[in-house]
Amino acid sequence: MPLDRSLIGTTSPELVVDVERGRLRFFAKATGQTDPVHHDLDAARAAGHRDLPVPPTFLFCLGMEVPNPFDYLEELGIDPVTVLHGEQGFEYFAQAYAGDTLTYSTRISDIYEKKGGALQFLVRDTDVTRDGELVARLTASAVIRRTTGKEHTA
Repeated sequence: MPLDRSLIGTTSPELVVDVERGRLRFFAKATGQTDPVHHDLDAARAAGHRDLPVPPTFLFCLGMEVPNPFDYLEELGIDPVTVLHGEQGFEYFAQAYAGDTLTYSTRISDIYEKKGGALQFLVRDTDVTRDGELVARLTASAVIRRTTGKEHTA
């Protein structure tokens, strides 16, 4: 079933997340961040930061804090088996830090198709704010393969 373009503008419930130093350090280590500002509070402050700065893609990880981050697919009637990760983008407006409380507000910003409708694209934008100030806008595209129904027989 094709996605209806009238879904554009539909929002998800907001997510509020606290940024913790320990998780930032773990993420920095896991992603190979060697700059001490990502591990050492004194180094971060010496570099002009008020706390450990949030590495750029960590905002995406925080956005996955909901119990099932892919519930929205099922709510839209999309079989998760037909979904591929399409694209991801980040636009930054302010630095986030350990100790911040961030609010994630997500909306469907576009729905389009290619290959004669065989592939549908669901684009979602997430505004990340701190005390009402826009910190970042995250964009994620999901590619939904149109199936004939024969692919999932038991």
